[in-house]
Amino acid sequence: MFFYDSTFLILIPALIISAVAQFKIKSTYQKYSRIYSEKGFTGYDVAKAILQENNLTNVKIEETRGKLSDHYDPRSNIIRLSRDVYSGSSIASCSIAAHEVGHAIQHDKNYFPITVRDMLVPVVNFGSKSVWIFVMLGLFLSIPSLVQVGVILFAGIVLFQIVTLPVEFNASRRALVNLEGFNMLSNEEMVGAKKMLRAAAFTYVAATLVAISQLLRLLALSNRRR
Repeated sequence: MFFYDSTFLILIPALIISAVAQFKIKSTYQKYSRIYSEKGFTGYDVAKAILQENNLTNVKIEETRGKLSDHYDPRSNIIRLSRDVYSGSSIASCSIAAHEVGHAIQHDKNYFPITVRDMLVPVVNFGSKSVWIFVMLGLFLSIPSLVQVGVILFAGIVLFQIVTLPVEFNASRRALVNLEGFNMLSNEEMVGAKKMLRAAAFTYVAATLVAISQLLRLLALSNRRR
């Protein structure tokens, strides 16, 4: 909730970076979604091949709605790829599909940061729904303890964002290793894949900066109301 007061200024640098990151991922995706891979592998083909090479034949691949809605669901052990990625044979499609398989590999290998992130999911789910209730009630009713509860809950969200960074970076690294190692993309195409995944990683960095800035803002509000 971006309600305005003087502390809103704390958010401005992070919001600018976030806007740049969103522009970067959209423009990069548009570019590399129009450049098709020489071997014609679709996102589904890439995901299936990498899963098989890593002995993860129990992981399913499904098509899902939306654009850039691709994700791995560890609860159902399913990789869900958006239509353009699932059936597309562009460099972007191959890169995104390989990235999502990277998350499946992380779970299979018990990659520590993703284990920590999964443990924080209940905290984030509760905090995202209730943090602003505590903060707003605390501010309007002049009850500092309620604001502090909101700050603590939001700190959990910030921690989740921070832990997400190594998870996403590692998934991209695994994606590039698999794409190159299994010779799915040429050397020239790998350059595009790296740019695509770097642009995606930038959005997570931006989201983390926004979350940290919002936490600093909450701390400023909490200290001002004491």
